[in-house]
Amino acid sequence: MTQALNELSTYLGEKLSGRIGEAVLAYGELTVPVEPGNLVEVATFLRDDARCQFISIIDISGADYPSRARRFDVVYHLLSPKQNVRIRLKVQADEETLVPSLTSVYPGADWYERETYDLYGVLFSGHPDLRRLLTDYGFEGHPLRKDFPLTGFVEVRYDDEAKRVIYEPVELKQEFRNFDFLSPWEGTDYVLPGDEKAKAN
Repeated sequence: MTQALNELSTYLGEKLSGRIGEAVLAYGELTVPVEPGNLVEVATFLRDDARCQFISIIDISGADYPSRARRFDVVYHLLSPKQNVRIRLKVQADEETLVPSLTSVYPGADWYERETYDLYGVLFSGHPDLRRLLTDYGFEGHPLRKDFPLTGFVEVRYDDEAKRVIYEPVELKQEFRNFDFLSPWEGTDYVLPGDEKAKAN
């Protein structure tokens, strides 16, 4: 498999020179960096080229690195059933960068891009219906960003009596406590199984 991926990396470097970055082979996977402006052309080549035939899109996901200027990685996982090989395309973007939608190349990219937009805030240009997929209407923010707050001021739940989703202030049922039963300074008041034998000696 490693040899096939090395050969594929060399082949792509020749055919897509200037349109892809330096491919990296790690953990049995080939990762190819692509600039947003070249994404559709590269994906189309990978789908249509006889040696590649990456006809199936497996997933689109994101990663957030807030310390970088282009903080988001948009990661595309493609499969070539004919060659029995997977490849990963990686595009870097920020909050304003428009990443071209791949729905014209892979119609199955539709909901993956919507999910990435919803959870990270990555904008896809040319998407037929770019709206939230997993969060509620009117939701503010993008939950998988590293700077998203861990607790909020409202919680959302479905009320069976009202037959609708309702928003209420967050109510913590129990104050935060650290239960460290193994600490010799914060021991339990009851005898743990086995302790009675140690104390008998």
